[in-house]
Amino acid sequence: MKKRFLGVIALCLLSGHLWAEDPQLKKDVPDTYTVVKGDTLWDISGRYLTNPWMWPEIWHVNPQIANPHLIYPGDQIKLVYVDGKARLTLNRGPGGIEKLSPSVHVLDQAKAITTIPLDRISSFLSRARIVSPEEFKKAPYVIAGESERLLSGKGDHVYARGVFNPSINSYGIYREGDVYKDPKTREVLGMYVADIGAAKMRALDKDIATLVSTRSKEEIRAEDRLLQSEERPIDSNFTPSAPKTEVNGVIVAVEGGVTQVGKLDVVIINRGEREGMAVGNVLAVYKHGAEVRDRLRGDNVILPDERAGLLMVFRTFEKLSLGLVLESDRPLSVLDTVKNP
Repeated sequence: MKKRFLGVIALCLLSGHLWAEDPQLKKDVPDTYTVVKGDTLWDISGRYLTNPWMWPEIWHVNPQIANPHLIYPGDQIKLVYVDGKARLTLNRGPGGIEKLSPSVHVLDQAKAITTIPLDRISSFLSRARIVSPEEFKKAPYVIAGESERLLSGKGDHVYARGVFNPSINSYGIYREGDVYKDPKTREVLGMYVADIGAAKMRALDKDIATLVSTRSKEEIRAEDRLLQSEERPIDSNFTPSAPKTEVNGVIVAVEGGVTQVGKLDVVIINRGEREGMAVGNVLAVYKHGAEVRDRLRGDNVILPDERAGLLMVFRTFEKLSLGLVLESDRPLSVLDTVKNP
């Protein structure tokens, strides 16, 4: 019992050591840096740190700035030392000031720099949808367009059948996509459904609904499904961070269905909210070690996994998360491992 107890203590100490990481300042970093249009928070953190996900740890509290993670072109970042530790302070430039009075600064958040390139992820932030296959099959479905058309678009009336909630007026229109399973356990993690468009309810007669399409990304077809609208505001104000729990997952898919992954590609990993994943978490990507022949001993040896890139989680679901590849030393691929950075 005593040995088991000591083993638990040792494991706890090891775990504490595993997550206790200090920011590592790069060599020859600038004393000051003026933010320019096109910068991202990740760019700036990578300019100062070898471990950019530790960015929040080196901010020195500036009582005159409410949110130092909102950074604007023209702001000046200054490197200082507080109690012997490197810290960054922010001097507000003119770029974000919309109105100035003796005691009030009003900033336009829309002009703040983003954490990562928004143009690569905006559609995933606002309309990406992962549901269970069972939920999708139970959802109402399109049966026809107006005048019995097979295809419909924005502004057209469409007819759908199923169980509707009279209090719900807005729906997203989706098409069946890939079902993702855990590579090891074979657990169904969810179905990624394709965003087709949106519609608003106009009339409901028993189980037949008349709707008008308010948006169409593609032609709306019979059998497309209707899910309660889940339009989300685009919030880019998340900051790089290390996960708070141990992560040992894999890339299960790549947006667009390609097999090779590079910088600024969107990937899906088999870890989600139930495993503690959070928006802004940075993960290291590892390539599996190759199997080689040991010519002296005559057997095969699996080489250690090699770190090949970094990704940042920008959208989480229960069992899956979406991430953007921020760094890639070599092509990444499905089934590459993701771990704590």
